[in-house]
Amino acid sequence: MSGRHFLQIPGPTNVPDRVLRAMDFPTMDHRGPAFAAVGTKALEGMKSVFRTESTVVIYPASGTGAWEAALVNTLSAGDKVLMYETGHFATLWNHLAQRLGLQPEFIAGDWRHGADPVAIEERLRADSGHEIKAVCVVHNETSTGSVTQIPEIRRAIDAAGHPALLMVDTISSLASIDYRHDDWGVDVTVAGSQKGLMLPPGLSFNAISEKALAAAKTAGLPNAYWAWDAMAEPNAKGYFPYTPATNLLYGLVEAIDMLHEEGLENVFQRHQRHGAAARRAVRAWGLEVLCLEPRHYSGSLTAVLVPEGQSADAFRRTTLENFNMSLGNGLSKIADKVFRIGHLGDFNDLMLMGTLSGVEMGLELSGVPHRRGGVQAALDYLSGREQTSASAAE
Repeated sequence: MSGRHFLQIPGPTNVPDRVLRAMDFPTMDHRGPAFAAVGTKALEGMKSVFRTESTVVIYPASGTGAWEAALVNTLSAGDKVLMYETGHFATLWNHLAQRLGLQPEFIAGDWRHGADPVAIEERLRADSGHEIKAVCVVHNETSTGSVTQIPEIRRAIDAAGHPALLMVDTISSLASIDYRHDDWGVDVTVAGSQKGLMLPPGLSFNAISEKALAAAKTAGLPNAYWAWDAMAEPNAKGYFPYTPATNLLYGLVEAIDMLHEEGLENVFQRHQRHGAAARRAVRAWGLEVLCLEPRHYSGSLTAVLVPEGQSADAFRRTTLENFNMSLGNGLSKIADKVFRIGHLGDFNDLMLMGTLSGVEMGLELSGVPHRRGGVQAALDYLSGREQTSASAAE
């Protein structure tokens, strides 16, 4: 097909030209003096994105690697871990913990809300012996478009007087939705390169509190590739203990510059604005946003339920074949029931309007029952016409 492919899944996201050009430089000697400047800028720059003064490590890995690193550096075999079922990716983290020999306890959720701080506090209060060593939650659940309020989880842990570590997955929220590792009292934050950081897949991250570093000194799970202590000495000089993903680090440095040029607060506001516009389109179509709690709405993506008896995958296939646009599929429990619109990363108003136009045309061609006018509803919101009309009506 002519024109560019619309990659509107919730990650990997579109890689901006500036990042592609930065990655296009020749690979340098990762032990040489010039590399230290790249490594240092990447490590220090990521601290500013996590909003932390503490340690950040970078792995050549997917986000799953960063999940594993968070657990194996801080815990021992048989340790109990409290997790909350917000969706598919929280479930995968739970499965990973089981495979590592931990004992995760999974609080059941409905896949339509973020994690419930009340349920977490109640369970921690019941753990009078402090057998639970960590609480693990997903900030923005990529499968559902529901955001957990991390400050509320921190307050729940503190209210229970529990010493458990707090670990947070920000793979689809970092650099898209407001996040504050230090201010929110998080011990390990997990992230990946392929979403809000606007890079291809291939880098993952841990931001690590002093409390987590202390826990690592007595943790018993085996680790080598993921070991934080092996990172410390070379990272201090801008180097890595093994061959890093050099060209991805070039791109990361450029992406961090782009984020700060726009300003992180502006980045967050842009994502929230696009999420609000997408939800207006969904409601105008007469369809249902999967997330039920407005406080948990995501700025990174919108998950949309198709009507009973309709196939979300058939709709996605029709949209791809006719308009060269990829939308996210429903995963595990919500397979074929949901499609996901990604609106994160390097993204603007016109890209959103093109995306929503493709969705509306795809709904029509697929025969999915809906009302027309979703695109117009989003356009009215983005252009300010919605507010102007409301003021006139008053």
